[in-house]
Amino acid sequence: MERFLLRWRTHRDRASTVRLLEVLAVAAKAHGWRCVKLYEREQFPMPVPLLWIYASGVAEDVGVLVSVRAIPGGGWAYYQAQRGRFGYLFPCGDVKAAAEQVDLLLKHRMFPSTW
Repeated sequence: MERFLLRWRTHRDRASTVRLLEVLAVAAKAHGWRCVKLYEREQFPMPVPLLWIYASGVAEDVGVLVSVRAIPGGGWAYYQAQRGRFGYLFPCGDVKAAAEQVDLLLKHRMFPSTW
């Protein structure tokens, strides 16, 4: 875990992660979800950039906290932050599919009896 956090100390890695989360935020908003960007250093001094994607309206307590992690082979992938490596969502190279995966996950959380 310490080795992973050390990677975030470089400005380039943090900037890349923020860009990937920005793209996912735009795609998630197209599905009707709201987003809170938890990577503004002044407002949210967290060691790892995070994106909170959640439902608006009646079910505002339904959401997912997304992070970006390096994967073997030099790529990046979106993860559910609270689940760590077990929270794999989708590779960052296909943001449309990643947004659809988040959309399905949140719909399942909102309407679990329909699945």
